[in-house]
Amino acid sequence: MTEFVPTTCMRCAVGCGHVQRTPERGYGLETVRGDPSHPVNQGLACQRGVSETAEPAGEWLTRPLVCEDGELVPTTWESALQRAAEGLGTALEAGNDSVAVLGSGQQTNEAAYALGKLARGGFGTRYYDANTTLCMASAVTAYYDAFGSDAPPPTYDDIPEAETHVVWGANPAAAHPVMFRWIRQSADEDDSELVVVDPVHSETAEVADHHVPLEPGGDLTLARAVLARVVETDRVDEAFVDGATTGFEELRAELPDAAAAAEMAGVSMADVDRLAAALEDPSVLYWGMGINQSVNGTAAAGALIDLCLATGNLRPGSGPFSLTGQANSMGTRVCSSKGSWPGHRPFGDPDHRREIAEAWDVPVSRFPDDPGPGPVGIVDAIGDDVDAVYAVATNPVAGMPDATHVRDKLEDSFLVVQDAFRSETVEYADVVLPAATWGESEGTTTNMERTVSRVRAATKTPSGVRTDLELIDQLADRLRPELFDDRLEPEAAFDEFVALTAGTPADLSGISYDRLEAETAVRWPAPEPDVSGGYRYYEADGNDPADDGDESAPEPVDESWSFHTPSGRARFSSGEARPLPEPTDESYPFTLTTARRPDAYNTGVRTREDEPPTARVSPATAAAFADELETMADGDEGQYARVVSRRASVAARVEVDEAIPDGVVWLPIHHPDVNDLTLPDADPRSNEPNFKQCAVRLEPPRDRDVRAVAEAGA
Repeated sequence: MTEFVPTTCMRCAVGCGHVQRTPERGYGLETVRGDPSHPVNQGLACQRGVSETAEPAGEWLTRPLVCEDGELVPTTWESALQRAAEGLGTALEAGNDSVAVLGSGQQTNEAAYALGKLARGGFGTRYYDANTTLCMASAVTAYYDAFGSDAPPPTYDDIPEAETHVVWGANPAAAHPVMFRWIRQSADEDDSELVVVDPVHSETAEVADHHVPLEPGGDLTLARAVLARVVETDRVDEAFVDGATTGFEELRAELPDAAAAAEMAGVSMADVDRLAAALEDPSVLYWGMGINQSVNGTAAAGALIDLCLATGNLRPGSGPFSLTGQANSMGTRVCSSKGSWPGHRPFGDPDHRREIAEAWDVPVSRFPDDPGPGPVGIVDAIGDDVDAVYAVATNPVAGMPDATHVRDKLEDSFLVVQDAFRSETVEYADVVLPAATWGESEGTTTNMERTVSRVRAATKTPSGVRTDLELIDQLADRLRPELFDDRLEPEAAFDEFVALTAGTPADLSGISYDRLEAETAVRWPAPEPDVSGGYRYYEADGNDPADDGDESAPEPVDESWSFHTPSGRARFSSGEARPLPEPTDESYPFTLTTARRPDAYNTGVRTREDEPPTARVSPATAAAFADELETMADGDEGQYARVVSRRASVAARVEVDEAIPDGVVWLPIHHPDVNDLTLPDADPRSNEPNFKQCAVRLEPPRDRDVRAVAEAGA
């Protein structure tokens, strides 16, 4: 019997420990389950994380491919790497910015660090993104605005200590089920509650004590209404605001009338009062893509942080907690050199740039002047500044907004795709490099509460597959042979990047593979080998009443806060709402929103379905447009229609669901066709796209839709 190998699940950003075991003979994973010894989940595991690790449904890439006469054909590793290097190298002859690099939050820390080093220090391109701009950039920008550094103050330890849990624009019951179990357990305690703010009556709202169904896109307006009500009802923590923050008086003067703002957001004043009252108790305020993926994402995330600041919810057992989507989004933010240098060093700071250049032994003049325009701007630059694209563990053809435009652009570029599965993006590639996936790779990952833990290989890779780290190293060896001194190994790459974080706000320099072997997981900041971070920015000096024998006496506590801002104080925000980029009208009367399904993975590469996506609409919406719906396949009880935006149309199965508000069409983010509909407008500060709202209509299905559904059901 083979032994279990401990690792970390790469399904989502909760960071659960798993153990994996291979079969006695052959390749793959026989058993995957939660690891009881892992401090994050203590043996808990969600079924989707287990099943998508052990039995993914996607088509595996097992051999290198190159495009010949419009077809992808197998080739040798040497031929594939040489062709990739020649295409990227030819582009680089025109200038550093002629190559774009797209990374992913699905890589290990080591691979993300190496890819960022190649992109910034090897190529010197500004056209590089680690994919977190598609999901977390607005939260990151808001954290920097408020605290001067990235990542949430709370940790998982604060969840059971909170009395109120406010989940805003997120659905952790579907997206983070293990974490949601902790939230629900805490909310079920006496004098505790769960409040959900979401246009949709989601799986999370289904079990909440109270659901606030605001209008799509009304988050910033509602947050300002709640803050105005907090002020009106004297719920401001004046001592905290006066002693630890700046900018509140300016914000107070600009607050709207609470009732008028509530009406604009589509909620009642009773709902506003419920939220204001909820924040009186120690509260964790969680948010997700429903906030971030908007032209108002940074402002809305900042407004939620403002609510925590104004009510003093910046102590253990409370605080603003952004819920990360991709498994290692936090890690890529720390080490990948996307928006900041390793350790969250400011990208434009000349001293930090010089330190990184010296450590990498490259000229500082090779570094781009700015971190780049984000993925939408990168795609727009293809054919102008950009001639070649290197995409690693990401699927922009399905995952980016206005995907038809993305396909058109990639067709005109030299494209190298490095992935474990045959994604939509692979079909546009000139070279395909098959990469290892979960259970096949060594390294580390960092979850959403800043905890680093090991990723281990339980099975060897097939002969036609190599790890991300190996492939990045082999391309660098052909294009920039001076960049990596020796053959890249995971532990050496880890040691190199954590050394670069020493003395920074995201200090991991006290973490090593040996320490992770001994402790399993370590939360940053960890500047010393015996230090692990907890709640950020807060310090308390308290006298234990047990010391003097009086356990009933209140414990005197001296509190202090320290933030990475010039003043050392937290900053209130001042963002104003921008108009929604595509309001409904007579031609496009519905609002499209996209969200996660519990049983599906990112762009669907591990959970492939041949059927059209399912569009959920309310009974009233379905009744009003009954003529546009059609039952198509024999024996199929579903109805079908085309969902049409100004950019494309998509055939969809229509499901009538009372959880969806009138006038809204819900589609899953996972289906590869859905982002043909969405629009590329982005938050002006974070560059994060406005995935969650665009205008659509329903049309009758076409004859080819009928044939496609019939074939899928055959």
